[in-house]
Amino acid sequence: MKNPAQPYLHFQDNCKEAMQFYQELFGGELEIMPIGASPAKEHFPENLHNQILHASLSNGDFKFMASDMCGQGDLMQGNSVQLSLDCDSKEEIDHLYEELSEGGTVVQKLEPQFWGALFAMVIDKFGVRWMLSLENP
Repeated sequence: MKNPAQPYLHFQDNCKEAMQFYQELFGGELEIMPIGASPAKEHFPENLHNQILHASLSNGDFKFMASDMCGQGDLMQGNSVQLSLDCDSKEEIDHLYEELSEGGTVVQKLEPQFWGALFAMVIDKFGVRWMLSLENP
């Protein structure tokens, strides 16, 4: 496989807000295509034209994609997908932990683990699950 798998997140009518939050947090280039600005808009009811058909955020090797549900039913947040981030510094992991925890839920607080890493698990305010790790801090 040439490229690593890329996470694809679904949101319930707040994809744009979520992706803008992640761009502020991680930096990088954000591309957002609402249904109404896409070539496929005639295949969707007009009341869905403000929903996001596709979005992507990339910053070097860090990349993920997302969309609203776009008429495919209700979003069912589950625990089958988590995004794992290997941090480069104590400052970076502290910052990400603080920002992703705000308005969300801490599943496992940021603390040293038996394998030698500083580690935390957080569900952010959009329901996305994150694992943060800093090896041998």
